[in-house]
Amino acid sequence: MTDRLDDLAGEYRDRIRQELVSEGRSGSAAELRARLEVRLRDQIRADRVPLAPGDAERLISEIGDDLLGLGPLETLMADPAVTEVIANGADSVYAERAGRLMLEPVRFRDEPHLRQVIDRIVGSAGRRVDESSPMVDARLPDGSRVNAVVPPLAVDGALLTIRKFAQRPLTIEAMVAAGGLTGERAGLLRLAVEGRLNVAVSGATGTGKTTLLNALAAFIDPAERIVTVEDAAELRLAQPHVARLEARPANLEGAGEVTVRALVRNALRMRPDRIVVGEVRGGEALDMLMAMNTGHDGSLTTVHAGSPAEALRRIETMILMAGLEIPHAAVREQVRLAIDIVVHVARDVDGTRHVAALAGQEVAGGGLVALDRESLDALVERRCAHRS
Repeated sequence: MTDRLDDLAGEYRDRIRQELVSEGRSGSAAELRARLEVRLRDQIRADRVPLAPGDAERLISEIGDDLLGLGPLETLMADPAVTEVIANGADSVYAERAGRLMLEPVRFRDEPHLRQVIDRIVGSAGRRVDESSPMVDARLPDGSRVNAVVPPLAVDGALLTIRKFAQRPLTIEAMVAAGGLTGERAGLLRLAVEGRLNVAVSGATGTGKTTLLNALAAFIDPAERIVTVEDAAELRLAQPHVARLEARPANLEGAGEVTVRALVRNALRMRPDRIVVGEVRGGEALDMLMAMNTGHDGSLTTVHAGSPAEALRRIETMILMAGLEIPHAAVREQVRLAIDIVVHVARDVDGTRHVAALAGQEVAGGGLVALDRESLDALVERRCAHRS
């Protein structure tokens, strides 16, 4: 915008903000937006502001975004090609497209403007971020995940990260078409899920672990009852019988926290045919393993790791940190019996994501081997024998 339009935007923004505060914000976001736009058009006409139609609409849109939306981030959030939005302070905004982060030509007016947007986001999720609680995770109504860190933890200004939730979940067929998964491996994964093998998806941050987990869960029989457990609800399963559980952080008084581990334990009481845990990060790994080894075959989860072997070692470490006196050898044996397959996903330097490895447990002797049809059939047979 020109300086003149910026000045007008500031004048009308302050005027409308006061009116919104005095009237309250009753109604849906769409209704509020519609009323705000009507009021702005009326005021522009009443003030006889000489604006070209295009400038007037841009002015109204900018004020609406600022007062009711995500400010300068609205255009990025509306772009279907953008998968992640990052603000490193008011003057540095990045967006991820096709796995590549690029600096964007948008900025906040100043640090208080960025803080207003952060407060609006976390406030809509019933959270608060300030000096006493300077770090927060939240979720937007569309499922997008939000992380915000403010001073004094963020030394150079507030930091905001929004991982957009895909409105159309990626399917295995789409992954094959995009070259991220071979047709042969896709067939093995389908057989693994249909054969009720326990599957762990491993990978680093941003490699698409949850995306693949969601795609794999689509192979589960619609007649089965599925219970999902997540730190922040991202999975979108199309089956008719899905119960979704989401962890809850502590409130401002430090009470009311419900952990993923508590939800996994509760899921066992909900008569699930399958349990899908978004990601194991701590002591819930033990409860997940117990579920896999005590009748809840075909469960799925993800784990942050650099390889299939590292994924199993990380699960072992998390179990050992759960606070129970369990010998390491016993833990390793439980992991071997519980996790049938590890699917490792990776992201190349050009941003493309793909399934880098597909490993299965050796039925005899332990250890991971590259999964093929023969080893998969052996795992399915072992799992069937375990159930009987």
